[in-house]
Amino acid sequence: MRIIFMGTPEFSVPVLEALVSAGHEIAAVYCQPPRPAGRGKKDRPTPVHARALEIGLEVRHPVSLKSVEAQAEFAALNAEVAVVVAYGLILPQAILDAPERGCLNIHASLLPRWRGAAPIHRAIMAGDAETGVGIMQMEAGLDTGPVLLEKRIAIGLEETTADLHDRLSALGAAAIVEALARWDELVARPQPEDGLTYAHKIDKSEAKIDWGYSAEEVDRLIRGLSPFPGAWSTLDGKRLKLLRSRVVAGSGRPGEVLTGLTIACGNGAVQITEAQIEGRGRQDADTFLRGTPVPEGTILGDDE
Repeated sequence: MRIIFMGTPEFSVPVLEALVSAGHEIAAVYCQPPRPAGRGKKDRPTPVHARALEIGLEVRHPVSLKSVEAQAEFAALNAEVAVVVAYGLILPQAILDAPERGCLNIHASLLPRWRGAAPIHRAIMAGDAETGVGIMQMEAGLDTGPVLLEKRIAIGLEETTADLHDRLSALGAAAIVEALARWDELVARPQPEDGLTYAHKIDKSEAKIDWGYSAEEVDRLIRGLSPFPGAWSTLDGKRLKLLRSRVVAGSGRPGEVLTGLTIACGNGAVQITEAQIEGRGRQDADTFLRGTPVPEGTILGDDE
């Protein structure tokens, strides 16, 4: 098919690569504009932008698609379908209507659960046992369109958002290729009314750990916010990001270091397997403790 691809972050790159490998014609790639990054604050192209240029594809990065000119340029590509995955802009109705077969979105949840901006984070933070990807026919509402194809996977007990992100990206790439190949036999299924939840954008204020919560809740917060923004507490006045964890047996005052990096919670304990102290890189627990000994009985967050 002749496709317009619309995506921006690393999550979208395997999807673009899969479409090219499957033999589809990419009329153009739309992504967010380059933005200042790094120490020099020079404009840096997005991951999709960089990969598209490597492949030799035309890249467009309009700030908005609301103008008549931008919509005319989009329609002039005469695409059969647009494939949208983590693009970052709301698509006006004129854009949704331009391709012959409309726009398909790859959404990283089992709709209607976790519509919105942060479905991977929210699924882990909520303790969901499974998630997946849906190939959705786009309409004007936020992730409200009918679903053509769905793929499910279990969420690992120690899986972080980074881990699940990579698995869902690969799953979404395979799913869109399958959906396009089977388009004529697939039936669009309206989303059910029951089970609707919204995956609101992660706010950094959510990242501070309350050790009074249960070990299960603290563990899900740590894994769900890893690597960004990173759940945190404090140690000797420095911010300590906790990036991997597991639930273990143990009891003590909430925030108390029981042994190594095993921390007591309101109920049970979590064992931290990867951490990052302010001013250093992320380290596994053994490496961290060699450089930053943490005596038993230390209370994390006690110096806030």
